[in-house]
Amino acid sequence: MNPHLHQLQNQTRRHFLRGAGQFSLGAIALEALLGSKASAVTPVLNPFAPRPAPAPAKVKRVIYLHMSGGPPHLDIFDYKPELVKRDGQNAPDAFVKGKTFAFTSGVPKLMGTPRSFTQHGDGGIWMSDAVPHFQSVANEMCVIKSMHTEQFNHAPAELLLFTGSARQGRPSMGSWVTYGLGSENDNLPGFVVLISSGVQPSGGQSCWGTGFIPSVYQGVQCRSKGDPVLYVTDPPGMDRSLRRQSLDALRDLNLEQADTLGHPETATRIAQYELAFRMQASVPEVMDITRESAKTLEAYGAVPGEASFANNCLLGRRLLEQGVRFVHLFDWGWDFHGTGPSEDIRGGLSDKMRRTDKPVAALIRDLRQRGMLDDTLIVWGGEFGRTPFREGRTSGGDTLGRDHFPDAYSLFLAGGGVKKGFSHGETDELGFSVATDKVHVHDLQATILHLLGLDHERLTYRFQGRDFRLTDVHGSVVKGILT
Repeated sequence: MNPHLHQLQNQTRRHFLRGAGQFSLGAIALEALLGSKASAVTPVLNPFAPRPAPAPAKVKRVIYLHMSGGPPHLDIFDYKPELVKRDGQNAPDAFVKGKTFAFTSGVPKLMGTPRSFTQHGDGGIWMSDAVPHFQSVANEMCVIKSMHTEQFNHAPAELLLFTGSARQGRPSMGSWVTYGLGSENDNLPGFVVLISSGVQPSGGQSCWGTGFIPSVYQGVQCRSKGDPVLYVTDPPGMDRSLRRQSLDALRDLNLEQADTLGHPETATRIAQYELAFRMQASVPEVMDITRESAKTLEAYGAVPGEASFANNCLLGRRLLEQGVRFVHLFDWGWDFHGTGPSEDIRGGLSDKMRRTDKPVAALIRDLRQRGMLDDTLIVWGGEFGRTPFREGRTSGGDTLGRDHFPDAYSLFLAGGGVKKGFSHGETDELGFSVATDKVHVHDLQATILHLLGLDHERLTYRFQGRDFRLTDVHGSVVKGILT
């Protein structure tokens, strides 16, 4: 699947066709850009072309809901009665000795959850009173309570989760997926990013970047308020006809350069210009949630014209419905240190979940009602969890907060190919480490690709003499959660 190899093959074809004198490169390329079946050039000049999954796929598309900052899993999914009993005691030396935490030193005090927990759904999934709407869709959820990572600061943890490396420069998960499978819609990007709460994730745009693979596979950031995509509208004085003439001229120049130099980014540039032109008509329509019924808007808690997580969940469904392969929602504000009321795991968590668990539950129900849930994968979670003890800086205050914690945390999946109403893995009685069925972030990546029909060990890109992959040299499919 390496574009450089395709380019060499097409160079050979070009030389043959030029020598034959019967066809021009420009004519063939134009046919490809306009939807022709000209197989000689389509693999390079139409990088968005849909490709069949190499293996049987359980899902066609993914919507990843990332709660940037690290939700307090011990106050949402991972109920620890023993930790509640030992609230306020010193953390056992065996659990904290030799470990480094982001903002805590010395001997911290254990903190049991102040939330009330009950079991829900046929599988008896434990959930707190902070997530009443999650409780209502428990039979659709597959909760993994045994996640772990190596990174305890936000940016490297997010980069590891979404690119497979804690350092910048690697392709993101959504980019790998669209590189492997292409797009099912000629008029929309294969990978779309939506951000709520006004702040980008700590990992920045690298969380949806392409690293060293062609930039055509980068996530396109859309907005739920104002122009959906910056600069997608024509500037003053330019109408659609003039825009088309300008792009035709650019296309001809780029085709000449592609023929001369054979650089894959030239093909990317051609495809991006053409997609941008088609997006001018398609994006405003798909991003217009006023087309939804009042009942649907109320179910999500969405308000047309606003910028919110609820709006983004509804937009995510609309994008999936139109064939977008990978939709990534980022929501900031999950860093519950306890430095203020909004970071308190009592009222602060209730307020945050009030704005998020309702639209997530609505998204699950909406996809089910539309017959899309069985071939869509939903992922909800953060880059790590929170400590079983009080955060050091705020341990003497009135607000209750937890420090960053990579050793054990929870997230959930829903949709095609995963068990429903199911909990996977357990932590120890105080929540300090994974006791059974460990799942590393690389394992999660491998499982997501597997559900899409992609083998994480074979989906590779050769760069600087080495084959790279999303999971680096790690990762195993989590078979225990699969149907």
